Amino acid sequence: MKVIGGTIIAVGCRFAKSLLVTDAVLRLNCRAMSSLPAKSRFAPSPTGWLHLGNLRTALFSALMAWRHGGHFLLRVEDTDAERSEQAFTEALYEDLHWLGLDWQEGPGIGGAQGPYLQSERAEIYQRFYDELEAKGLAYPCFCSAQALKLSRKAQLTSGQPPRYAGTCAHLSSDEVQRRRDQGIEPTLRFRVPPGKEVRFTDLVRGEQVYRSEDIGDFVIRRSDGTPAFFFSNAIDDALMGVTHVLRGEDHLTNTPRQLMLLEALGLPTPSYAHISLILGSDGGPLSKRAGALSLRALREQGYLPIAILNHLARLGHVYERDDLLPLDDLIGDFDVARLGRAPARHDPTQLDHWQRLAVNHADDAVLLGWLDDQDVSAEQAQQLVAAVRDNVQFPADLRAWAQRLLKGLPEFDADGQALLRAAGADFFQQALQVLDSAPDDFKAFAQAVGERSGARGKALFQPLRLALSGVMFGPEMHRIWTLLGPAACRARLEHAAVIAAFSSQ
Repeated sequence: MKVIGGTIIAVGCRFAKSLLVTDAVLRLNCRAMSSLPAKSRFAPSPTGWLHLGNLRTALFSALMAWRHGGHFLLRVEDTDAERSEQAFTEALYEDLHWLGLDWQEGPGIGGAQGPYLQSERAEIYQRFYDELEAKGLAYPCFCSAQALKLSRKAQLTSGQPPRYAGTCAHLSSDEVQRRRDQGIEPTLRFRVPPGKEVRFTDLVRGEQVYRSEDIGDFVIRRSDGTPAFFFSNAIDDALMGVTHVLRGEDHLTNTPRQLMLLEALGLPTPSYAHISLILGSDGGPLSKRAGALSLRALREQGYLPIAILNHLARLGHVYERDDLLPLDDLIGDFDVARLGRAPARHDPTQLDHWQRLAVNHADDAVLLGWLDDQDVSAEQAQQLVAAVRDNVQFPADLRAWAQRLLKGLPEFDADGQALLRAAGADFFQQALQVLDSAPDDFKAFAQAVGERSGARGKALFQPLRLALSGVMFGPEMHRIWTLLGPAACRARLEHAAVIAAFSSQ
């Protein structure tokens, strides 16, 4: 980065040039940066369960790095001590691994620029605070939250952009000490240079220009000593060698602040790509606290990882193929140039579409795992999956079929009883007589029942399906026939005959 005529411009190598760095050193650092492989990062705050919005950011970041043979880094931004929880941190590790988004640098893996939890990097941040203060580029601010709120309200009322008024920008050292002696803990603000323009090319949104007068001096350290997002996020990206930052468009206005910080410290800057937000079915942005859209909730429902990945990969990114893609193909066909600017909409029916395809492609072992808590033998479970796998989408579906077909006799609602009554007890008695001849398959059985009873079409097949499966929908009857076996088929036909006779009274 360099300053030309009062304008901060990000140069092609994305290296922030300090005024103290010589051109020769700058060129050397530029060559070193350009020779590095792509490195992206995901930097969540562990203040809740991972939801579809930040998961898509993680996915796009990983796809971009892996597409170019680079590295995917995980950093946990846990400086919000009141809201950060260890349970959420552990959950995000587990969820990312479950999705197959395994990071190559970060917690549990290590790397040269750790630690990778921001709560453990206080000493690193302090060095840069000291440097900025020594250069006169940061100063303590004693303004109360109430005073700042009133100032912001006044600015908005007068039609001005809300920005810090600079109240504490020129306090004398004696005044600073006096307020400290009063027990007032200040924040630390970055002194934004006046008369500057910050220009950068966003990989999604193109050329961006911001005036420093519209930004105002901003907080880089809170009064409790913890770093503000602007500061720690930018410092860590630079120190950890991140070359590309993919994040939501709601962070777009953070970028000029971070570029000014890095320019002031002579640190390298990444390329930025601000992706569109995901909207919910109500047209509003997905919320981190919308529990129904958390990955944890989707996992509990039984959504498969590849279904979620295919759904997220197409929210704001265009793939030429519309079939279910394995992770390797999602990587190979990813292109930052295909990221759209328009908001992407989460449609639950689309997610269900990918789930259906994922279940169709899943190994039997995946579906067998859905029956782990069911009291069925391994042989029964394998036979059940073979019979009904085309008719299940979630674990609850498979467990319902296990209940219908393997757990005693079916129960019939009022509509079912009416259908059995319409068929008549004699129909089922004739079916039992046909069963004595032990036909080879359901087709032969149904044909023989039709010949004996005179029933045809729906009048033949609907009562048989209901009696044998307990419902009017489902797998092909020859599969149910094979799964049940002669003894269970007999018991169910006898049961239907009793219900039909009883209902007709």
